[in-house]
Amino acid sequence: MKNLRVILSFAAGVIVMLVLFFSFRSCFNLAEKTEQSDYYILTNQIAKMNKMVVLEQNISSMQKTKMAYTVLGNEVSSNSIITYTKTNAQVSYDLNKMKLEVDSINKKLIIKDLPDADIRITPSVEIQSLDDSFFNRISEKDIKNVTQKAKQTAVKTIDQSKLRNEGRKQLMENLNTIFVLAKALNYKIEDKTGELGILKL
Repeated sequence: MKNLRVILSFAAGVIVMLVLFFSFRSCFNLAEKTEQSDYYILTNQIAKMNKMVVLEQNISSMQKTKMAYTVLGNEVSSNSIITYTKTNAQVSYDLNKMKLEVDSINKKLIIKDLPDADIRITPSVEIQSLDDSFFNRISEKDIKNVTQKAKQTAVKTIDQSKLRNEGRKQLMENLNTIFVLAKALNYKIEDKTGELGILKL
């Protein structure tokens, strides 16, 4: 009888130990799964952003080009071409080139380097009016020269420095959505670029 009690006590002790062991193990596994889940949520969110157009501007203008036909320094006839130019300017960032590290163990999102802006200016020119004359016909070469100059003028009118600065500000605002998510997952954001100070990390 005494032996039976000893055996039962021993068996009960073993069962309790096993229950405690598996309980602790499941807790640690749960923590590991949560860690991995947080990591994938962050990295997937960043991957979704991919190439980001942060700023877009559309500018239009009209231009009149006069071409004169002269004889001995005197204007005999003239003609003109009126062009309408639409210019699309975009600032985009390839976030695949952003260097960052997600440290899931220490709960850190480390920003190492930000990509440079890609500025794309695309002018398109339409001929609105041709004022041709009998003596001085407008050739295809004339039209080509006028449209080419209109495109060059349109590109020059874009303030690329201002566009780049505005694009950078918008990039910071867009990146802030990632940082809000990181904070919600209790990640600390570490800025090694020195450019994110305005975001109150």
